[in-house]
Amino acid sequence: MKIPKGKVKTYKEVAMGIKMPKSARAVANACGKNPYAPKVPCHRVIRSDGSLGGFSAPGGTKLKKKLLKKEGFSL
Repeated sequence: MKIPKGKVKTYKEVAMGIKMPKSARAVANACGKNPYAPKVPCHRVIRSDGSLGGFSAPGGTKLKKKLLKKEGFSL
């Protein structure tokens, strides 16, 4: 919820932000189980290599890309 519109963080950055730097995979799993996507904006979390990663909401990564673009983030 703290990642502003038009910005993204990596799963690793989120893990470091919660003081668990080795938990990037757990962050990704938690995002994947988010039942409130896209209202709780897990679509703003991407992989360290710059790729989108997954998205649990109906529409999957196509929707993730569309939401990020709508918020002003260019891929």
